[in-house]
Amino acid sequence: MTTPTHATPEHGDRQTAVEEDLLQRVLDSFSGCDDPRLREIMEAVVRHLHGLIREVRLTEDEWRHAIDFLTQVGHITDDTRQEFILLSDTLGASMQTIAVNNEAYRNATEATVFGPFFVDDAPAIPLGGDIAAGAQGEPAWIEGTVTDTDGTPVPGARIEVWECDEEGLYDVQYDDGRTAARAHLVSDEQGRYRFWGLTPVPYPIPHDGPVGRMLDAVGRSPVRAAHLHFMVTAPGLRRLVTHIFVDGDPQLAIGDSVFGVKDSLVTAFERQPAGTATPDGRDLGGKEWSRARFDIVLAPEDIPDTHH
Repeated sequence: MTTPTHATPEHGDRQTAVEEDLLQRVLDSFSGCDDPRLREIMEAVVRHLHGLIREVRLTEDEWRHAIDFLTQVGHITDDTRQEFILLSDTLGASMQTIAVNNEAYRNATEATVFGPFFVDDAPAIPLGGDIAAGAQGEPAWIEGTVTDTDGTPVPGARIEVWECDEEGLYDVQYDDGRTAARAHLVSDEQGRYRFWGLTPVPYPIPHDGPVGRMLDAVGRSPVRAAHLHFMVTAPGLRRLVTHIFVDGDPQLAIGDSVFGVKDSLVTAFERQPAGTATPDGRDLGGKEWSRARFDIVLAPEDIPDTHH
C-alpha cells in the first residue's frame, strides 16, 4: 500500500497525532472479536480506508458523494441485476480476487470474472446440443476436452455455458422470463464435449446506472470484449470459472471494461462460409457459422505447497 500523506505540512504533527489516534481507537474496537479472520479483515479494511481518506485529504462533500453513489448502487440492485458486482468488476476488484484465489498451477486453464448474469439450474443439453434456445445470433460450434494437469481425461465434468445474444443482451435482461443462450452439459468418457452456441459479440455492461455514470465521468468505455462464459466442475478438481474471447475482436485492442481478458483465453473462431458442412450434419439453412476449439485443463482441488 502507498504510504499515505498523513497531513500536509501546514497541519503538522498535531494533526497527524489526531488522525493516528482515531485510527488506533477504531482498530482497538475490534479487540473483542472472537473470529480471528473477521478481525484481520476488518482491521485491514479500516487501515486502508483511513489511509485513503488521509492520502487524498477527502473532503466532506466528496464523502457525501461517495455515500450517495453507494446508496444508488444498492437501490438499483435486484434479483437480476447486481450492480455491486458490476462495480467490483469495473474497479478490477473481481479480477484481483480471482488472481488471489486461483493461483497459477502448471498448465491449468486460467480463470476470469464470473460476471453478474450466471443463473442456477440452467437447462441440460446432450453433447452436440444447442444452448441458443431461440436466442438470435450467428451459430457457433464449440468443442474440446476436459483433462487434469497430467493430461488425464475427466469424464462427467459439468460444463455450464452462457452468453449474450446478437443484441448484446443476456436472457435475464429481458422481461419475458425467457431462458436462452445458457445450458449445461457433461463431458463424455474421454473427457470430450461439444455444443452449438452463438458466435460471441462485444456488448456494454449495463451502464444506465451509477456504475455507468462513474465510467462516463472517468472517460472509460462500458464495452466488454466478445466472450463465452464457462464454469467447469468435477470431483477432486478446482472449480474453473472462465471465458473464451474471440481472436480478432477489435475490442481486445481497446480494452475490456472489467479487465477479464487473458491472452491464453483468446480463441480462434474460424469463420465458415454459408453451405459449409457442419460437424454433426446440422442444416443451418444457408447461414454462415463459426467453429472454435477450447481444451480445458483443471487444476487439483488442493494445490501442493511445493508446486513452485
